[in-house]
Amino acid sequence: MDKILIIEDDNDIRELIAFNLEVSGYEVLKCENGEDGLNMALKMTPDLILLDIMLPTIDGFQVCSQLKKKPQLKDIPIIMLTARADEEDIIKGLETGADDYITKPFHPKILMARIKTALRRKSDGTKSDEKILNINGITIDHDRHEVKLKDEIVHLSVTEFSILEYLAQNPGFVYSRNQIIDRVKGNGYAVTERSVDVQILGIRKKLGNYGRFIETVRGIGYRMVSQ
Repeated sequence: MDKILIIEDDNDIRELIAFNLEVSGYEVLKCENGEDGLNMALKMTPDLILLDIMLPTIDGFQVCSQLKKKPQLKDIPIIMLTARADEEDIIKGLETGADDYITKPFHPKILMARIKTALRRKSDGTKSDEKILNINGITIDHDRHEVKLKDEIVHLSVTEFSILEYLAQNPGFVYSRNQIIDRVKGNGYAVTERSVDVQILGIRKKLGNYGRFIETVRGIGYRMVSQ
């Protein structure tokens, strides 16, 4: 049974989400503020976290950032739930390591679908015939969900890993932002193209000098080039 942590200060919303999760067969953990949410995540190691942004003690952006710095928690999918629908807030959420972002009000069925998708990506990753990819000095281990530069591990979010693996599977091929969204998130997924740019920026930053191998094709999208 997958274990989901809800970090939400609004009691009505928290209980509504918890009810829908329990009916769907998930084990539910609940917290009302950011500090308790961090402690609960460290203690219980949930399979997925639903995280509000406007929280007492520590806001959701800070919680997300701190969670992603913990080796034992960094691969846990985080879905942000918030009434803040500005694109800048969405981008900030993705930059801090969130894997998904849903604005309030939302339909419970949509939330459940997003949760299933995030959990499936966590357990299966993107479909790949090659379990370990080596390109340009970058090693991508599909089963371990691990990226290495020589012997140094690069810590990527679930979404960042999926995008990098997708590009690396077909070096030289150009993929549009919508193709990347469809492959990594699923068809009809509501996310802005700019969010893909933010994810690519994050991958390049974490890869350091190796980030130059992810090339921007103006007006189209991105591709992985080989040496």
